Amino acid sequence: MSLLSKLFGSRPKPAAQEHKPEEYNGFTIIPTPIREGSRFRLSARIEKGDQMHSLIRADMLDDEITAISASIAKAKRMIDEQGDRLFGTPS
Repeated sequence: MSLLSKLFGSRPKPAAQEHKPEEYNGFTIIPTPIREGSRFRLSARIEKGDQMHSLIRADMLDDEITAISASIAKAKRMIDEQGDRLFGTPS
């Protein structure tokens, strides 16, 4: 820890909050929009069995509800396009 952070304190970046999972074509999508200031970064976790893929995009949205919807939509699109290849395995 640096001297400046000891003097003035430092705040850790808040972790992404998980929301209600959604099942899609055998995959589980857990939206995890990341709050950055007053906006939310598009983010989700895609799982199938014991495999997991983290989806984080540069897209910034103004409210959490929109970020959740966009995260789910993007995850579904990736599942449709890549399937099990998301995890580095052939589908």
